[in-house]
Amino acid sequence: MEKSTYRFLKDSAARDKLLEWWKWLDNNRGDRARLRRVESPDDVLMTSAFSRFLAELPDDWSVSGQLPASALVAAIVAQVKENVTSPSFAAQLATPKEGGDKPRMSELRFQQLQKSNDPTEFYRRLLRAVRMLDGNVNILSLIDNILHWMHEYRMGVDRNPQNRLAFCWASDYYRVLSKKQSKLDSKGGTIL
Repeated sequence: MEKSTYRFLKDSAARDKLLEWWKWLDNNRGDRARLRRVESPDDVLMTSAFSRFLAELPDDWSVSGQLPASALVAAIVAQVKENVTSPSFAAQLATPKEGGDKPRMSELRFQQLQKSNDPTEFYRRLLRAVRMLDGNVNILSLIDNILHWMHEYRMGVDRNPQNRLAFCWASDYYRVLSKKQSKLDSKGGTIL
């Protein structure tokens, strides 16, 4: 597990509970299937799997202001097939498939994900991102990012640009691209 670099998922007990709930979904495929078929995060609110999700997590996950973020987390985490503990979610999006040289998510799609206007649009774009990663995702990084995005959506972005999700994502994403470009340049190749 990553060291405590999470801004919004600081509680280790909550992290453990989230991973336990994700593992519980493996044994309850009907609940997982229902969550995977939702069209929006609001649809998650009416599922038994989400009731279980709220029952397992600390009470602050079920307060009315936190419910949209909780629903979004449940909907997206249900799409994850395998938990990859490293690198961060944004870095994973820049990492090419084995044997490839293009990032899993193009820069254009990555920028669109960052500029999502509302939770439903963010959900659709996150869903696409998880699928581009073949469901192999750093769950805790993803959840922290969802909570961060929802916080910024509700409260506005931090005055310090370095504390904004867009900056954090861009740093991780472009660091991977930069390393890939440096390796290709040292071999005499280029990325097209």
